[in-house]
Parts: sequence; structure tokens; C-alpha cells
Amino acid sequence: MLSLPGHRCFALLKLKAITNPSHIKQIHAQLITNALKSPPLYAQLIQLYCTKKTFPQSTKIARFVFTHFDPPNLFLFNTLIRCTPPQDSVLVFANWVSKGLLTFDDFTYVFALGSCARFCSLSTLWLGRQIHVHVTKRGLMFNVLVATTLIHFYASNKDISSGKKVFDQMPMRSSATWNAMINGYCSQSKKAKDCAFNALVLFRDMLVDVSGVKPTDTTMVCVLSVSSQLGLLEFGACVHGYMEKTFYMPENDVFIGTALVDMYSKCGCLDGALLIFSRMREKNVLTWTAMATGMAIHGKGNEAIRLLDSMRDCGVKPNAVTFTSLFAACCHAGLVEEGLHLFDNMKSKWGVEPHIQHYSCIVDLLSRAGHLEEAYNFIMGIPIKPDAILWRSLLSACNVHGDVALGEKVGKILLQLQPEVTFVDVACTSEDFVALSNIYASAERWPDVESVRKQMKVKRVETEPGSSILQTTTHYTLDGFR
Repeated sequence: MLSLPGHRCFALLKLKAITNPSHIKQIHAQLITNALKSPPLYAQLIQLYCTKKTFPQSTKIARFVFTHFDPPNLFLFNTLIRCTPPQDSVLVFANWVSKGLLTFDDFTYVFALGSCARFCSLSTLWLGRQIHVHVTKRGLMFNVLVATTLIHFYASNKDISSGKKVFDQMPMRSSATWNAMINGYCSQSKKAKDCAFNALVLFRDMLVDVSGVKPTDTTMVCVLSVSSQLGLLEFGACVHGYMEKTFYMPENDVFIGTALVDMYSKCGCLDGALLIFSRMREKNVLTWTAMATGMAIHGKGNEAIRLLDSMRDCGVKPNAVTFTSLFAACCHAGLVEEGLHLFDNMKSKWGVEPHIQHYSCIVDLLSRAGHLEEAYNFIMGIPIKPDAILWRSLLSACNVHGDVALGEKVGKILLQLQPEVTFVDVACTSEDFVALSNIYASAERWPDVESVRKQMKVKRVETEPGSSILQTTTHYTLDGFR
């Protein structure tokens, strides 16, 4: 085997065209046979093993590269936990914490917290809290990068209150810190409305903060998303005006432009969305999908379908989400034939494989139009196992159209899909029983209604109380934007 100098090995390791496993192993062999124990070389080798995924157990080999480097090197360790998949990275970090052979630096904690943020679970939340204790004891909370990553970790693991505490205690904040906190609020599923409002308050505080940190394009995309979620057209328009003054033609940024299209569409201003859409110089698949979604919301089914041809003319290929929006547009506009034709061409013409959400859209399309038997036969003929959502869509349509026989059949199928009810999941199992009971009640089959209600009592299924949501114009008022 010919020997290669270190700089040649490093150049080979930097090549993006290396995909053959034997080539990577040959370079690895050169490092060993020539006794090239340079951490940068081995770090590049670890990164190559982790990122190429060209053969099985590549991550395991990357760990071997690190463990066989004597003495253990912190730079290689940081590279390993940065490049390996998050579930492996978390285990590697926890293992070496217990060994106590390395003194970690701020980059170690940043990479470890990043892995905990990407691999969310109770165990990683616990590990992240332990890391929080470690960085506090070592005085690293003054490092903006460490504290910002900690905020991102807490937000990803749905502990937004802990993330806010970290944010409030930071003496200095970068734009990335503000973005992490605002985006953290936007990503919360529990108390989503309250968290969205908190994101807007935080954005207002950012504008008046004495540190002078300015919003970035990422900030504006998050804030526009919040405006869409809350339906605050006036606030979204104010944000648009702010961007016009500070960013100059925000439509030229494909992500900001897409966020504006989404905001105006979902806030009820389709003309505003169309205006932004027409001004945008660059449009990606997300932009087209946002516009198609806006058309669907406003019942513009034919216009949404025509977008598909415009996408093709612009060289943009639709994805699965695009077709979901187009099917929704057909549902809202009652375009049954057009929707079925689109579904038939979905894979053959556009190369997009139908998923469960697309089958659900077709069932909804047929059910809304009253083609209940056709919808039932469609469900029975799909190549994947139908879930409860498909059956519930059909059951709801049976109730609307008064088809008691089919509704009874579908209702019994749904009850068979019900898991064994425990005290933990009673809140999520009542709707199928109630829907079947309503089917019987509409046909005045009161003994059957009583039978369903008795089943609910036996299984301890409680009916969820109904609720209505009313948004006032003053509830989400921000003084700073009046």
C-alpha cells in the first residue's frame, strides 16, 4: 500500500464525491499505517462515516474511531456527538459523563443539548435538565450560545416555561436567542393560542429592547405564522408594513413571501395573498402549496387546480402536501369529478405516492357530495389499512345525509377499532359512541340509543362537554402596535 502524507489524506477526506465504503476504509487505513494521529484528520473521518451513511453500522464505526484514539480527545468527542444521530449522540454523551475521563467545554454542552432537542422524550428531558445544572455550576450560562441552545431544548421538549426562565435570566441576548424563544412559543401544541399571543408580546419587547437587537428574516416568518394562527389580519398587515420599511421588498425573500401568502390567506384576505404571490420573483413548492391552501380555504377549487399547471410551467414539482391542499379545495367547492381525476393522475402523472391523508380527502370529497356507498367501497379498496379518521368522516356524512343503515355499519366498525378503555384515555374515545348514538336518534331508534349509552357506562366513557370559541377584537390587543 502506498503511503500518503497527512495533507493528502485530509484533502481526500474533504471530497464530497466519496461514496464508496471501500474508499473511506482505505483512507482510514492510511491514517493508521502512517501513524497520523492528528485530531483534525480523525474528526473529518468521523464526520465522513456519520454523514455518508454508505454502509451499515457507519455510526458504530465512527464511535470506534473515537474510542481507539488514545488519549481521549475532546475535539473528536464533540465531533462525534455533533454528527451522529441524536438518539446515539445522547447515549454516547451520557456514557462519557459517567466515565469522567473528559472535561467538557461549552461546545460539548451545545451539541448535547441540540441532540436532546432533536430526540424528544422523557429521558432526554431529564438529561437536558442535568446538563442545565452542569452548565450553571461551571458558569457557562453567560455563554449566549449555550443559553440559546438550552431555550431551544426546553421548547422542543414542551417545557416552554423553563425555557422562558432561562431567557429572562440571560444578561445578553442575540437575535438567535429571541428567535429561539419566539419559535418555541409558536411550536407549542398545548395552550397554543396563549403561547401564540406570548410570542407576539415577545416580538413587541424585542422591538423596544435597549440592546438594539433587530429582528431577522427568521423572526418575521415566525411572527407571521403567529398572526395566521390567531387570525389577526391587522397585526399581520402591521408586520408586513414594518418589513417594507426595514427589509425592502420582503416578497423577494421566498420564505418571508411564502409566510405573507399564508398569513393573508388564513386571515381572510385572499386578494392580499394573490398580490404578494404575483410579486414574488422566486417561488418554491411551499409557496405554491400555501397559495393552493388559501384557494381551498376560500372555496376557489377551480383556481386551485389551475395552479397545478402553473407549477409545472415554472418547473416546480408538487409534493404530498400540495395535493392535500388541492383535494381540500375540491372538497370545499364540491368538485367531485375534478378531485377524482386529480387523484387518478397523482402517481402516474405527477409521481406522488398517495398517503392516508389523501385517501381521507377523497372519502371526504365523496361523502360531502352524498356518494356514501362509493365512499365506503373506496375505503374498502385502498391498499393500506384505513384508520379511524376515514371511517369517522364517512360516519359524519351518513348522519348528515340520513343513511342510517350505512351509518350503523360504519359506527360498529369504529367501535371495533376502539382500544380497551382505561381511566387514562377516556377523554379521547367518546366521539364514536356519540356519533353512532346520534345516527340511531335521527331514525328514532331509541332502544339502540339506550344500548349505546349503556356501553359507554360499562366502559366508563364520558361524553366531552361541547364548547364554542369566540375571539373578540380586544383580547389580543398589543399596546405597542396600536
